[in-house]
Amino acid sequence: MTSALKIALATINPTLGDIDGNAARILEIRAKATDADIVIYSELTLIGYPPEDLVLKPAFQRDAMDKAVELATVTKHGGPAMLIGSCWVEGGKLYNSSLLLDNGTIAAIRHKRDLPNYGVFDEKRVFSRGECPEPIDFKGVKLGVLTCEDLWWEEVTQHLADKHSDILVSLNGSPYEEIKYRDRFQNAKERVEQSGLSLIYTNQFGGQDELVFDGEAFVMDRHGEIIMRQTAFQEQLTITDWTKEGNHWVCSADDVALKNDRMTDIYLAAMIGVRDYVNKNHFPGVIIGMSGGIDSALSAIIAVDALGADRVQLVMMPSKYTSEESLLDAVDAAQMMGCAIDNIPINDGVNAFGRMLAGAFAGTEEDLTEENLQSRIRAVILMALSNKHGKMVLTTGNKSEMSVGYATIYGDMCGGYNALKDIYKLDVFALSRWRNENHPLGGLGPRGEIMPVNIIDKPPTAELRPDQKDEDSLPPYEQLDDVLQCLIEHEMPKRDIVKRGHDAETVARIQHLLYIAEYKRRQAPPGVKISTKNFGRDRRYPITNRYRDKQDK
Repeated sequence: MTSALKIALATINPTLGDIDGNAARILEIRAKATDADIVIYSELTLIGYPPEDLVLKPAFQRDAMDKAVELATVTKHGGPAMLIGSCWVEGGKLYNSSLLLDNGTIAAIRHKRDLPNYGVFDEKRVFSRGECPEPIDFKGVKLGVLTCEDLWWEEVTQHLADKHSDILVSLNGSPYEEIKYRDRFQNAKERVEQSGLSLIYTNQFGGQDELVFDGEAFVMDRHGEIIMRQTAFQEQLTITDWTKEGNHWVCSADDVALKNDRMTDIYLAAMIGVRDYVNKNHFPGVIIGMSGGIDSALSAIIAVDALGADRVQLVMMPSKYTSEESLLDAVDAAQMMGCAIDNIPINDGVNAFGRMLAGAFAGTEEDLTEENLQSRIRAVILMALSNKHGKMVLTTGNKSEMSVGYATIYGDMCGGYNALKDIYKLDVFALSRWRNENHPLGGLGPRGEIMPVNIIDKPPTAELRPDQKDEDSLPPYEQLDDVLQCLIEHEMPKRDIVKRGHDAETVARIQHLLYIAEYKRRQAPPGVKISTKNFGRDRRYPITNRYRDKQDK
């Protein structure tokens, strides 16, 4: 039995379904860890996470298993062993598994026991539940392997401790959301206290559709202290040194990266979500309709940081209601980002539709219909540019607007992805100020001030009618965002929200708008998950819903 181990923690960015590419990346990282005894990756590293129903495809299962066997042969002639995540079929059942590749073979397979079926997770739909895993013997050291959700409950850890494991090893596919890191550390601490063992925690990095994974692998000693933590939101390889001291395996203290502040994490998640969605789906770039307002400006800045200014096409589409101030602000913002901006006025299109619809609209007054026509004309222009040049349209609506339906379906909601979909308006302001004062890790945009201060300071407006302001139709965002968070993230009843100091009639109106906008959100493009409850994977309300008329007390 060895008395010392070098264990490498590998945080990489897999692409879902790219089995060959992921395998190549696994080996690239292994080649950098020649001094290590073993390299530990994240949950389902080989196939990507979450695989959803793709993993039910028999050909996909066979390809993944064949590639795992192929990877194992690499370990035949020396070098570190590998502990990877992948799917595995056994006894006619499909499992989410952790595989030890060593000495040219798949030396051990351990199946995930606890399958999450809440929020963004739906694993009971596709995977079978494994038995409590036995420790894996590696060089005489018993590794107690937990796969992600196994860490959140007591059963598997207790079984591994009872079986005399030496070190707990947790392979994770844990997506970012605000304050989730606290839950990770708390659960890790509980398992450490329960078992009396040190813990290795790995996680993947990068974007997968609406989810972004923040990595941030760590080691926690048996006293519950973090003694190594990787920097969040980047690929990283860390080799840790372990020695046996008495009856316990101890890891030497290493770098403990500082935690990011909230704005840094949100911005990085949005940036990486856009970058990986565009790049992994092979779009040459994005197109953004610029209004001169803060939402489109921040969306464009995020895209520039994610992709580079040369891959971001900005388009101003003024109408007769667009102010000179907005035109100048949009041009100034484009110049500060380093992007060119096109100007395609929509007045001719608006007039043409007016003539086309004159007979059908005879005897009616102008109303929201004419406002929405402007937005939909802009959508047609953006989609035409997208079709012609291949770039994806990035929509710009924030969570406050999406919540209450302050967006035009088939208009400004038209596009392929949305960086701000899960970001409330007050945070849009805060992120814009943050970006003017900070440069994000890995950002490709210019340093220094990048958004005109006037865009941040001026009152928000859709500019679809004379002198329009958002607060003509909506409560002030300080009120709106708080009420929405109470309703969406916390499912609070109206009476409790009113106790926070909000007007009862205002709360009832916001709640009604939230319910009736469900059909719009169901047709909205995907966007980066930031909060604990995003629209889509987390919050799935019925469109036909008579309970909404009850207006719960």
